[in-house]
Amino acid sequence: MLVTTEGIVLHFIKYGESSVIVTIYTRDFGRQSYLVNAARSKKSQNKASLLQPLFMVDLVAYQKQSSELHRIKELKSNQVYQNIPFEIVKSSQAIFLAEVLYKSINEQESYPEMFDFIKNSLLYFDIMETGFSNFHLWFLFRLTEYLGFLPDTSKVGFEGWFDMKKGEVVHFQPSHPFYANKEATDYLIKLAALKLHEITSFDISRKMRDILISVLIDYYQLHFDNLGEIKSLNVLREVFL
Repeated sequence: MLVTTEGIVLHFIKYGESSVIVTIYTRDFGRQSYLVNAARSKKSQNKASLLQPLFMVDLVAYQKQSSELHRIKELKSNQVYQNIPFEIVKSSQAIFLAEVLYKSINEQESYPEMFDFIKNSLLYFDIMETGFSNFHLWFLFRLTEYLGFLPDTSKVGFEGWFDMKKGEVVHFQPSHPFYANKEATDYLIKLAALKLHEITSFDISRKMRDILISVLIDYYQLHFDNLGEIKSLNVLREVFL
């Protein structure tokens, strides 16, 4: 069946001498894997340039329900980033978020609300002039709502600890190691209240930013057994040093 959809590139690997297998999160079919023939040949350099982390594409593909690998017939850019590919901080954040999305989105079915959230957030991130150093924190927090494990930070009338196992702020320090301390919890509550255009007002130190990203990754790892190590996290940390 020949299908048309838009998608966000999550990951690709080389296949054969000049082709690639690319994982794309599509609006109509969820996560899908596609073979792109001759993507790395001299005649098709444009195809390879479209397959960078979180690039947005329009595609026409031959898709079979009985197959886990489909074949792309046509591929073109959907939205062209103005800044993400050219700014080291933004491109590092994009690579990091692409790896988390690749390891956490597994559903092969349409979820247009999550697709639109990811797409619209990235387009806003691309044009942000200030405050974008905290975008990945906000994005990972808000993404949990679509993945089904949004932290409950509504109990804001007291100082407490964010219990990752319970997914909520609690009065007493948990007996297990999966929690955020009081200071990190306070910043997490502030982060939870922010809308996308308010990220610039989220003023935190580099140390706290690093603590929060560790908390969020630990929280994701509790919900996704196969998340494993996020290899791009070390690169992200070096960029923010």
